[in-house]
Amino acid sequence: MESDVSVSVRTTTDGTDPFGTARLRRGVLDAWGASPARFREDANAEEDLALGGYRDRLVVELAQNAADAAHRAGVTGRLRLTLHPADHEGPAVLAAANTGAPLDATGAESLSTLRASAKREQGPGAVGRFGVGFAAVLAVSDEPAVLGRHGGVRWSLAEARELAAETARYSPGLGDELRRRDGHVPLLRLPLPAEGTAPDGYDTVVVLPLRDTAAQDLAERLLGSVDDALLLTLPGLAEIVVETADGVRTLRRSEDEGYVRIDDTATGTHRWRTVTHGGPTDAELLKDRPVEERLRPHWSVTWAVPVDGEGAPRYPRTTPVVHAPTPTDEPLGIPAL
Repeated sequence: MESDVSVSVRTTTDGTDPFGTARLRRGVLDAWGASPARFREDANAEEDLALGGYRDRLVVELAQNAADAAHRAGVTGRLRLTLHPADHEGPAVLAAANTGAPLDATGAESLSTLRASAKREQGPGAVGRFGVGFAAVLAVSDEPAVLGRHGGVRWSLAEARELAAETARYSPGLGDELRRRDGHVPLLRLPLPAEGTAPDGYDTVVVLPLRDTAAQDLAERLLGSVDDALLLTLPGLAEIVVETADGVRTLRRSEDEGYVRIDDTATGTHRWRTVTHGGPTDAELLKDRPVEERLRPHWSVTWAVPVDGEGAPRYPRTTPVVHAPTPTDEPLGIPAL
């Protein structure tokens, strides 16, 4: 399979650390050493996200991040999902390249801080919430990385174990916690600097070396499930390209005489009638909600019905709901016909 998407991730060799990952690591390790309960809390939270409800949301979360990046930069959103096969140099790799606001220091810290999103005060049109979605990458990878135009950041389970073990030399309680977990640590809390860049035509790329055959199977299944629903739910995205060993598939969204048109190189052209409503959420309804949810008091709902060439409803081919509605998400509702 030929591809123009680079997946090269390198450890920095000149000591550069543009996003201040050393400071982030030091703060986390000091906190774990001083309070092993803090380590247990971080480990439990990461496991809940990686093994629980976010496991099957990997592609959805990558698409939402791409849509939000395009929204922040005010550009057309494009996402390219490339599954590189394993070879003699390493495992299979899933790369997700997108246009939009590139990775910066605030974003790097957000990715390494559970439930502390850099996107918390965006206005209407933003989709992600609370910074938890990136944990979905742990369903398939122990070595995730994010590379942008101004530098990169990576995570490593093996290196996180070494860092935690070194800290545990001076904290018996932390050593006990590590033994209970057989050495597993919350790796996303310990970012590392990385070299590399996004491929031509894109601003950021998420690089996921796949852990094993099961991870590759999951990635293939999720890529195979991409359909119109993502582009209908995330209007900030105009194009999704899926590249695997089977070939390249492209889905594009456009407006067509009052309808939304999805051109899919695999299944043809589909037209949809969509209706979107949104607005501010009454502060009274949010008074008992978490603080960061109150900072984004907007709601939006999109309904979509597939139609034929004459505009008459057709039975939907796509999944009924992409993700559960929340005050800050944009759900896609497709009625049963």
